[in-house]
Amino acid sequence: MTRSIDAVTPGQIKAFVERIERLEGEKKTIADDIKDVYGEAKANGYDVKVLRKVISLRKQDKAKREEMEAILELYLDALGMTPIETAIRQAAE
Repeated sequence: MTRSIDAVTPGQIKAFVERIERLEGEKKTIADDIKDVYGEAKANGYDVKVLRKVISLRKQDKAKREEMEAILELYLDALGMTPIETAIRQAAE
């Protein structure tokens, strides 16, 4: 629901805009910090693409992740592929 033009309070809209701007600035700072950590990991010999995949997997619900892994293993077996081949291919993506 949107407010009518008459109901807009300048102080309130200014407060919302300033809060959003502050949070956007914090978001950029955090994104830059994350980029720096990935850069540090890469400089230490770690594969950043694999690290991103690990982080993605850790965000998933354990039961859903295990179900997905079981289905993936089933499909790979049907294609005559091993999980390690798939892991290597995913890391290259």
